[in-house]
Parts: sequence; structure tokens; C-alpha cells
Amino acid sequence: MIARLVRWIREHKVKTLLILLGVFMLAEALTIPFFDVARLKTHNPTETALMRQRIHEAESEGKVLRIRHTWIPLSRIPRSVIDAVIVAEDGTFYTHGGIDWFEVHESIDRNIDEHRIARGASTITQQLAKNLYLSTSKDPIRKVKELIITLLLEKDLSKNRILELYLNVIEWGRGIFGIEAASQTYFGKSASSLTLDEAARLAAVIPSPLRHRPDVNSRYVAYRTRIVLTRLSARNLIHQSPEEEKAPNPPLKLQPQTEDAGQASDSAGSSDTTDFDEDDNNGL
Repeated sequence: MIARLVRWIREHKVKTLLILLGVFMLAEALTIPFFDVARLKTHNPTETALMRQRIHEAESEGKVLRIRHTWIPLSRIPRSVIDAVIVAEDGTFYTHGGIDWFEVHESIDRNIDEHRIARGASTITQQLAKNLYLSTSKDPIRKVKELIITLLLEKDLSKNRILELYLNVIEWGRGIFGIEAASQTYFGKSASSLTLDEAARLAAVIPSPLRHRPDVNSRYVAYRTRIVLTRLSARNLIHQSPEEEKAPNPPLKLQPQTEDAGQASDSAGSSDTTDFDEDDNNGL
């Protein structure tokens, strides 16, 4: 029997290759969370694929990673925070179907021109798909699965629910997940009390949360924050109360650089760089 199978494979190499490819694609398709996505309408996830990845990465280095994650409903998140994140990450969030094809085209052109991954094109929904179910890998199979999950999210969930999930699960530092944990860690307050400047700073570091801290006056954070505020102003989305306009922002900590942006509770360090095109996990 085995001899006949080996002989058949030798005589039908192309068919064998196609069969193996089909089996592989079927196995990959079975890992797509078709039913779990629908549960997200009412279920708030307490653990994500990215959290598990970070825990495993720490374990491989002989370390223990403490996850900081506290859920906060969208209704308690200030409009300035929501607007800042949208203009920073996905300006057409409420109008596209999960994939911004214009941005995809622009990114491909720029990456070809610069011969490197200089610009990502992931929408908020795509980033959510990756954070919830996939990994930071950039292999083509992962991207295909990301697109499928993105379409499922857009089909089953409202835009506001997608945004609520996104703000509550994305990474904002080593072991820091979600806007509430980030706000408590970096600014010592609930996300419901964030100011416009703090909102812009948090939005500014989303593409590279393991390298940059929103509470540090680095060149990168200052540059990205200005971009976010400029976009908000251009869309007439800056609506501060008279009290907030008069109140000075608390002085930000100018901290020595150490390992990464995720040790806000454990050290006073930051490893901010000035590469404005870098990406850790939330972007591509």
C-alpha cells in the first residue's frame, strides 16, 4: 500500500502538491474564529492572541509578564480620545467596510518606491482582528486570515462596538492593554478623565507602543502628537471646555531611557527613538 502511494506521488507530483496545498489551506481556514466573532456582540474578551504572544515571549526570556487590562465602556471614554485615535489610525473608519483600499494603494506605492515597509495600511478593524486572534507576524497567510476576520467583524459588529473593542484591547506598552490601563499607568487617572493633550499623546504612540511612552517628551511623541492635533483641528474636532482651555497641562516627565515603554509601573524608563515609520504590533 505504501509502495503504491509512493509510486503514485512520484508519477503525479503536481497533483500531490495541489492536494497538500489544499489540505494546508483547509487547516488554516479551520482556525478562523467564525463563531467567536459573533460572540463579541455581547462578550468582552479578557485575553487576546497578542497578550498570549507577549506572555510566551517573556517566558522564553525567563521572565514573568504581568498583564494590565481593565475594561471601560465606550460611553465613558471622552470624545476627544475617540477622535484622536480615529484621526491617528484610521480617518475613514466610519465609512469603509473594514479595508481602506485607497490607503492600501498608497502604501504599496510608497513601499515600492522606498524598497522597504515604510507605511502600513491597516484599518482599526484590521488591527483589532490581528490583536484578538492572530500575531505580529507579517507572513502572507496571516494577512489573508486577517482580511477574512476583518470582514467578519464588520459584518457582525457595529462600528461603535468595533471601536470599543479596539480601545480596550490594543497594546500601549509592555503588558499594558487597553485605554484604561494605559491611562492609569501613564497619567494616574481613569481614561474617562483624559485631557485632549493626553488623548493625542496616547494616540501618537499606537503604532509603536513598545518603543515610546506618551508621558515622555521625546522627539517622536512630540512630532506624532502635533500631527494628531493638527488633524483634529482640520476636522473641527477640538472642543475643549473653557475650564480645560485655561488649565495648564501637568508637566510631563522627562525620563532617562532604559529598556522599553512597558515598564511604566516598574521603572521610570523609556527607549524612545526618532524613527517615525516604525511599527511594533498595532499597525501593519
